[in-house]
Amino acid sequence: MAKSELATRIRQDTVAAMKAKDKDRLGVMRMLQAAIKQVEVDTREELDDEGVLKVLRSYMKKVKDSLAGARDSGRTELVAGAESELAIVQSYLPAELDDAALEGLVREAIAETGATSPKDMGRVMKVAMARTGGLADGSRVSALVKSLLAG
Repeated sequence: MAKSELATRIRQDTVAAMKAKDKDRLGVMRMLQAAIKQVEVDTREELDDEGVLKVLRSYMKKVKDSLAGARDSGRTELVAGAESELAIVQSYLPAELDDAALEGLVREAIAETGATSPKDMGRVMKVAMARTGGLADGSRVSALVKSLLAG
């Protein structure tokens, strides 16, 4: 397993969930560990904290997608499980940027790239996403870039 503090914390929390006989949390913890291990096997490298965060963000995106699908199809039993899973994964991620800080970063990216129209969105997104350092969801950044470039 990874030699990151975050991966160690996930392993410790897995053991705690086993001892507490918390089946729901244990299932999510095992899925997280499996996702981390899979990336390590694929890359043949031990992940650091940043690598583990990347895996967690990817996993969280999959959970959000399944949550949206469950909501759209009216599967309330799946919605509750996905929301619970989402909360567990989010507890390991750093807090996202607030709207004001994100808008400031996007405005800086627009100024840096000299963007003037929605056609320049790709260049702005590249700079803006690099500046957020993974502390903002890409869809939030995209929506903000669109609104600032359009108006």
